Amino acid sequence: MAQQYPEWIWQNGEIKPWKEATTHVMSHALHYGSSVFEGIRSYTTPDGAAIFRLTDHLHRLYQSARIYDMVLPHTADELAAACRDVIKKNELGAAYLRPVAYRGLGGFGLSAETPIDVAVAAWPMGPYLGAEALENGIDACVSSWQRFAPNTIPAGAKAGGNYLSGQLIAREARRLGFGEGIALASTGLLSEGAGENLFLVFDGVLHTTPASASILAGITRDTLKTLAREDGIEVVERDIPREYLYLADEILMCGTAAEITPIRSVDGKQVGAGKAGRVTRRLQELFFGLFDGRTNDRWGWLEPV
Repeated sequence: MAQQYPEWIWQNGEIKPWKEATTHVMSHALHYGSSVFEGIRSYTTPDGAAIFRLTDHLHRLYQSARIYDMVLPHTADELAAACRDVIKKNELGAAYLRPVAYRGLGGFGLSAETPIDVAVAAWPMGPYLGAEALENGIDACVSSWQRFAPNTIPAGAKAGGNYLSGQLIAREARRLGFGEGIALASTGLLSEGAGENLFLVFDGVLHTTPASASILAGITRDTLKTLAREDGIEVVERDIPREYLYLADEILMCGTAAEITPIRSVDGKQVGAGKAGRVTRRLQELFFGLFDGRTNDRWGWLEPV
């Protein structure tokens, strides 16, 4: 089905029609991947539309920009207001938000100083890997493409160029008939999915790969660690060998787009009972409970539109 675009978008300080939010074909970001961005969701809650961890997402946007010496021409408060404005202008409740900052037109060298353009879009989006995936899980494969090695490209920045790696992993998985790909780090140990963090469950304990495994330490990942510990589920961050994918009782992927997606098989090997297990189901209950009122938001993660 073709993408349905919203009517309005925020760009460089103003709301404008979607079709007018253009940039030049010789913009630095188009040629060199010099952009940073965030993926954020808003949810319809009993108290109205709320953006999930907006402040944390924007903080990471500025951190990513800092790594690449990009000085954003707007404050975090201005971008927070822009996020709220595009939701309201497009009359959205549950939506996906995409703030992006990028080097625009102004020079052609790698280190050229250019204007920094900023946009914020919002559109309706359901489960990234499909509604059925949240319930029944997906079949995943270990990709032939590895994540970038330390001191090459900073995995801790959410930068546009980083996602060339994710594209290779995701497209290979789709071509081979899998729902998503899993990448190894340059060490040969587990890293993350094409655009999601990984959790493995052994004997009721939640295991996840560390920041040093060339992952983007996700905000949803942090959310699940917090919810799990509050619920008495032990969480361990550690290096994980590939073969542990074949031994885990449960595996799940998480991210803003993917939310909490169970993995039912890896490389054709069934994971556990071949469906979401007890820990995965509990994490889904706690996470989605934040938006329907079942889970008390003690952390102030829901920021009203």
